Amino acid sequence: MIRNIATALLRLATLLVLSALALQLYFLVRVALMVVIDPQSTTFQRSEAWRLLVDRRQILWSQQWVDNDRISPYLKRAVIASEDAEFPEHSGVDWDAIEKAWERNQRAEERLNLQLERRNAKVPHAKPSAAASPARTAKVVGGSTITQQLAKNLFLGSERSLARKGQEFLITMMLEALLGKRRILEIYLNSVEWGEGLFGAEAAARHYFRTSAQNLAPMQAARLAVMLPAPKRFEKRPNSAYVAGRAATIAARMGAIDPP
Repeated sequence: MIRNIATALLRLATLLVLSALALQLYFLVRVALMVVIDPQSTTFQRSEAWRLLVDRRQILWSQQWVDNDRISPYLKRAVIASEDAEFPEHSGVDWDAIEKAWERNQRAEERLNLQLERRNAKVPHAKPSAAASPARTAKVVGGSTITQQLAKNLFLGSERSLARKGQEFLITMMLEALLGKRRILEIYLNSVEWGEGLFGAEAAARHYFRTSAQNLAPMQAARLAVMLPAPKRFEKRPNSAYVAGRAATIAARMGAIDPP
C-alpha cells in the first residue's frame, strides 16, 4: 500500500517536472523565433482586446509595427531614461532598482498602516470590524526593467505571485540571451501600451502628435515616455502640468543615454 502511494507520488512529481520543462521549452522556442519574426501580438494585448470586446462590444485598436531604424532615437533615449536607465548595462534584472523599490514599498505600507491606526484611534466607539481592520498593503511600485516588462507583456498575465515572478525572471533571461538589447527595445517599443487600444510607438506618435515614430521631437518623445507607467490615466490629460514637468526632467536626462 505504502509502496503504491510512493510510486504514484513519484509519477506525479515526474509529470510536474516534465510539464514545467515543456513549458520552459515552449517559451524558449517562442523567444528564439523572435530573432527573425516580429511578434503579432502579446498576451497583454489579447487580454485587452477581450476586455474591450466584453465591455464595449467592439475592439478599438491601433497598432503598426515599424522597424528599429524608423523609431526616433529621441524616443529610445526618453523611454530608457524614464523606465530603466541601466537598460544598456544590466543583464535583464536591475537588482539595485528592485531593492530600492522594496524599500519604497515598505515605507509606503508603514505610512498606510499608521494612517489607519490614527483613523481608528479617533473613533474609539467604532464597531469592532472597523476598529480592528487588518493591516493594509500599499501598492507595489517599480523595480521591473524594460526586459522584465516585455517578458510579462509577451507571455504572462497580470496576477501577482512568486510563481509568476519566477517565470518572468526565466523569460527575461531568455530574452537577454537570445535577442540582445537592440531587438528587445525594438519589440518593446512596438508592443507597449500607450492608451486604451493604442499600442506601439507608431500608433502613439500619430495619435498624440500627428506624426510618425521616426519624426518625434525630443519633447514629444519625453511626453510619450512619461505616459508608460499609467497610459490609460495619462491619455485623459496628456498635456497636464505633471506630464509637462516630468517630460522636462526626462528630456534633461536623455543626453546621457546611449541606446543600444
